[in-house]
Amino acid sequence: MIRLTNLADYAVVVMTAAAKARDPRLSAGSVAAATGLPAPTVAKLMGSLAKAGLLASSRGVAGGFRLARDAREITLVDVVEAIDGPIALTACAHEVPSDCAIIGACAVKPHLGIVSRTVREALRSVTLAQLAGAPAVQFEEA
Repeated sequence: MIRLTNLADYAVVVMTAAAKARDPRLSAGSVAAATGLPAPTVAKLMGSLAKAGLLASSRGVAGGFRLARDAREITLVDVVEAIDGPIALTACAHEVPSDCAIIGACAVKPHLGIVSRTVREALRSVTLAQLAGAPAVQFEEA
């Protein structure tokens, strides 16, 4: 089974809630209330998603977070990679050292790139607008 981390899973929930929101200005508290996720987790995720360019933030009385791009332009791969980094099915699929016992003799490792690319492309084919099930809203620049 291939599984997202809990934070990446929650980030998809947060971003879907942002795409569904009637008021494009969101707070971590309002998203936490709407999704049932803990407010500190939502605040952390919204900060990470803003850092990745998926949410935009503004300060002040009318401030908050909003989608940085149209929901039709943000895909699951954008959200997952913003939280978990590049998608790979196994630790050895990247150039990062792995603790795998058979790394030197593995006949599958050279082919894992195509598997990871296929999963990545599948996630790229799903947009927030599709997940939200509502027409996407175009946000103005702040």
